[in-house]
Amino acid sequence: MASIWVKVSEKTLKEVDLILYIVEAIDNGIGPWDEAIIEKLKDVETPKILVLNKSDLASKENVEMLKSIFSTKLNFEFIVDIAAINGYNCDLLLSRIKELLPEGPKYYLDDMTTDVRESFIVAEIIREKILLNLSEEVPHGVGIAIERFAERENKDILDIEAIIYCEKDSHKAIIIGKGGQMLKKIGMQAREELEMIFGMKVNLQLWVKVKKNWRDDISAMKMLGYNLKEV
Repeated sequence: MASIWVKVSEKTLKEVDLILYIVEAIDNGIGPWDEAIIEKLKDVETPKILVLNKSDLASKENVEMLKSIFSTKLNFEFIVDIAAINGYNCDLLLSRIKELLPEGPKYYLDDMTTDVRESFIVAEIIREKILLNLSEEVPHGVGIAIERFAERENKDILDIEAIIYCEKDSHKAIIIGKGGQMLKKIGMQAREELEMIFGMKVNLQLWVKVKKNWRDDISAMKMLGYNLKEV
């Protein structure tokens, strides 16, 4: 039930400073989902940017066609075609985002680099390595639960234990890989980055479990660290 994510997104539309509407430049036109999203955005006064990604795979004619169609459906502050895979026009997009975002108050000290928990950082690094190594083989339905995060007494070693949750048995097999090689590779890459971040040796232990449809279960999402407001 993707409706949990849809409801959360809809509730925040009028609370954010800027909306990025991202579509694929290889699309043939506006589909039913786009029409539904556009209807939701019509009553939102928040500035909007239309981003056409994968422009490296699309013809100029198709890109211009999509720009024309979307601009007639909704008022965008800026429309840009990019290719995230090679960085094409990404600097232009970032500069326009900075121009459109209002300057806010200073909430944190100059030497404060993040306001999130260390366990959240660990989970995101592990998840990043999974997505980078598996590309489109496994969808983004991967959640990480940090079971243990503790520094050994009198030793410069950080013990971390984490469970990788996926939604299907086939995804579990892909994440583990033949002879456990993929999971070993993911763990090694995550450990190396964590050691740089925390400045000490990291003993990282990973397990993979199937939790079907966890993204549709609010209690499961909260267990995995997602701080959801009431939806």
